Amino acid sequence: MNEAIFKKRTKQLGIAILRLVEELPRSISADTIARQIVRSGTSIGANYRAACRAKSTADMINKLKIVEEGSNETAYWLELIIEADYLSQEKVSPIAKETNEILAMTVASIKTLRSRKS
Repeated sequence: MNEAIFKKRTKQLGIAILRLVEELPRSISADTIARQIVRSGTSIGANYRAACRAKSTADMINKLKIVEEGSNETAYWLELIIEADYLSQEKVSPIAKETNEILAMTVASIKTLRSRKS
């Protein structure tokens, strides 16, 4: 996948998460999850953009590791939203699927970059 498409997908994921949290019930626990998932979910695209401007392969790998961590954390918060019955699986599933695809592609990119570096 090319850089422009991946940038668009990560930005769209951030927007989907922003919209999703608006549908969460208002409670202390849901508000806590909302803050966490907004932080992790929107950081995916921001950190991918930073990776695109990396100064070296090692720098790019480090920045992509941050994208990986943000994606994995976002997947966790989405699982909690479903398992706590805050929103239906049908509502969250497309966002979780996209998050997991971005995570998988990021991990694959890191592996490719590491193999080239060696």
